[in-house]
Amino acid sequence: MTVATSSCALRFDSGRLCLDLVATAAPPEEQLDGIGRLGEWLVGAGLVPPGSALGAVDEQWVRRFTEAREYVADLVRAELGGRPAPRALDHVNALAADPPPGIRAVRAADGSLVRTLGGAPECAALLAAVARDTVDLLTDPEARDRLRQCEGDNCRRLYLDTSRGRRRRWCSSEVCGNRERVARHRRRAVAARA
Repeated sequence: MTVATSSCALRFDSGRLCLDLVATAAPPEEQLDGIGRLGEWLVGAGLVPPGSALGAVDEQWVRRFTEAREYVADLVRAELGGRPAPRALDHVNALAADPPPGIRAVRAADGSLVRTLGGAPECAALLAAVARDTVDLLTDPEARDRLRQCEGDNCRRLYLDTSRGRRRRWCSSEVCGNRERVARHRRRAVAARA
């Protein structure tokens, strides 16, 4: 597998594995646009340890992950909106029924314990881990209560609000929060000139 590069950096700041997958569809471009990018996401999300052999990752994996992403997004957004999403729920539950990947602790060269997979990564097992995270999120009242959608212009990212006062408005203060502050400054500057 070769690693493709994209102009859009992958982000892992949503607070949950399933929300980080949903974030890969965020504008300005599709982030899981090929085998290499899916491999980058799998490692970055912690689903597979760095250095894992990802030779089995193919276009079918990309299709299955992007399809699962849409069902997870539909289900989470439906829950935020207080409406049912039976098709998405059925799909997420079906994925969650598979066993997640087996993991093991092994000694690294320096003697420390590191996590590795019990075997070669399998698409269904990795999708099961994402689906189980979705189920855990939506069935845990405290976590569910912290679920938010970014208030930034043109941003639909979902995240967990872990701020002390639970008043966080943006998926990232450095990205959407900064855009909002710049836009507010420009509006004030235009109003002052008028």
